[in-house]
Amino acid sequence: MDSDLSQQTEVVIIGAGPAGLAVGASLQQAGIPFLIVEAAEQVGDSWRQHYERLHLHTDKAHSQLPFFAFPQECPTYPSRAQVVDYLEEYARHFNLRPRFGQKVLSVRREEGLWQTRTADSTYQSPYLIIATGSNREAFMPTWPGQESFPGEILHSSAYKSGRLFAGKSVLVVGFGNSGGEIAIDLWEQGAKAALVVRHPVNILPRDLLGIPLLNLSIPLSRLPARLADLLVAPVLKLRFGNLARLGLARLPYGPYVQIHNTGHIPLIDVGTVKLIREGHIQVYPAIERFEDGEIVFTDQQRRAFDAVVLATGYRPGIASFMDSSLLEEENAEDSGLYFCGFHVTATGMLREIAIEAKRISQEIGKRRGAR
Repeated sequence: MDSDLSQQTEVVIIGAGPAGLAVGASLQQAGIPFLIVEAAEQVGDSWRQHYERLHLHTDKAHSQLPFFAFPQECPTYPSRAQVVDYLEEYARHFNLRPRFGQKVLSVRREEGLWQTRTADSTYQSPYLIIATGSNREAFMPTWPGQESFPGEILHSSAYKSGRLFAGKSVLVVGFGNSGGEIAIDLWEQGAKAALVVRHPVNILPRDLLGIPLLNLSIPLSRLPARLADLLVAPVLKLRFGNLARLGLARLPYGPYVQIHNTGHIPLIDVGTVKLIREGHIQVYPAIERFEDGEIVFTDQQRRAFDAVVLATGYRPGIASFMDSSLLEEENAEDSGLYFCGFHVTATGMLREIAIEAKRISQEIGKRRGAR
């Protein structure tokens, strides 16, 4: 259906996840009119789709959105369901009312205004904030012979619980936070879990002596990344020992350089390393091919599995509705375009979202005042 309704506001926010809600609350506190448009029918939709075992890997004290804390009764590391409840309560508390069912089809800039088009509306605004997050599109690599595999191959975005795989042998591809926790979940639910670790890794503990990691990472993030790695190296060696004995090659640089240079967060360990050390989770190198119902690894080991879970990450997917030339503009913010929830940092994604949301609302407030 063609767009038949045009609406104008000061700010349009695309996405009603943590970033979109945080920006909305910050703009509200600054008295700036805005609209939130969301493709789904509820806030925090991506959080609702995650696997059941998921918990925040950062503590609640450092993961709250602007002006509203997690409930006191929440544990230090809230579960997926508790995060969803928090996002719902956040929207209610600030009376945020996103326009649901508004999948953005295109965004363009015309006569000084951003034109955000959905199936039934066009929203015009001087300022546009993209808050759709970096996990919008699942990335699913392929291998030779994959089509002949007799078992199930699914992305981690479609994985819900290990109980569906009880008694089965499951290979998890990827050693990020999703892959590491899914492997734990499979083992806890009675599956035989294995992990593909394709590259050398860094690993960080979620806690040190009961103290959340971010209590250390926040002050370390103010230092040069190499210096931060130098300071933390003895602690990590004491905590994890010789990873090579577990089949895990260590990167030639530390976790803070990794985050700074690649934008990738190392595994924040919530028990995966212990299960590998105890022999409950097997580690394999990269997949070379699928052949005769088995998986052949780059070291030429072969093994049959009942299912494969691809914890291989996501892509932002912004190009599906916005021309890349707009994304590449060096001075995007000069045209009123902002992004929230895309910057990877060692100090926690939700914490960074809260900081970004306040900064964006302040900058828009200043720009409006200067008009």
